Amino acid sequence: QVQLVESGGGLVQPGGSLRLSCAASGIIFSIATMGWYRQAPGKERELVATINTAGSTNYADSVKGRFTISRDNAKNAVFLQMKSLKPEDTAVYYCKAVGVYWGQGTQVTVSS
Repeated sequence: QVQLVESGGGLVQPGGSLRLSCAASGIIFSIATMGWYRQAPGKERELVATINTAGSTNYADSVKGRFTISRDNAKNAVFLQMKSLKPEDTAVYYCKAVGVYWGQGTQVTVSS
């Protein structure tokens, strides 16, 4: 079955950086569009970034210029490099595969 396992979340001060990882299994990763989403307390889950099989990326306006999504097909992994983090980036971050499968999420907290 498909498994997506996120890691790399944690507590970071405003202005800091984190790198999230998502390890995928059970899918042909190289032909899968992958995405990162997030859900803050009391809010709906929202798109953060996606990357398709050709490496084309798409970002939410709120993270453009600060976050970078990338993938390593040899490792069946997708990454989210987050810089200049703000308190409003605090959320549970989820990995999504082929528009259907979700990981369990990893908490990111930006606070001083």
